[in-house]
Amino acid sequence: DPTVKFALRNFGLKRIYEKHLAIESPYNTYRNKGLPPGPICTPSLATIDAVLNSPKTDYMFFVAKKDFTQGHIFTSTYQEHLKYAKEYRQALNLQEQIKQKAQEETGND
Repeated sequence: DPTVKFALRNFGLKRIYEKHLAIESPYNTYRNKGLPPGPICTPSLATIDAVLNSPKTDYMFFVAKKDFTQGHIFTSTYQEHLKYAKEYRQALNLQEQIKQKAQEETGND
């Protein structure tokens, strides 16, 4: 999803919808195979060091945690990823429902 946010020039998006995935951009990795044509940010030296000295894993996928703690869950299989992605989307849906209900009760939009 970071590549779609980059293509849209909107890193504040909390949720990516199908309409966002349709953007025509070489950075949209949902529409284009392989890596984007360039970096989507400039990493710090600490980040580069972390990558170069990272632990060896078989992780291929990541998704934000459903408790919104700014962390991620890393998985090795696509099926695991889909499970956690579904949990995250469900948490977002619940958060939106709570917000909408509060707005209805107070009369604010």
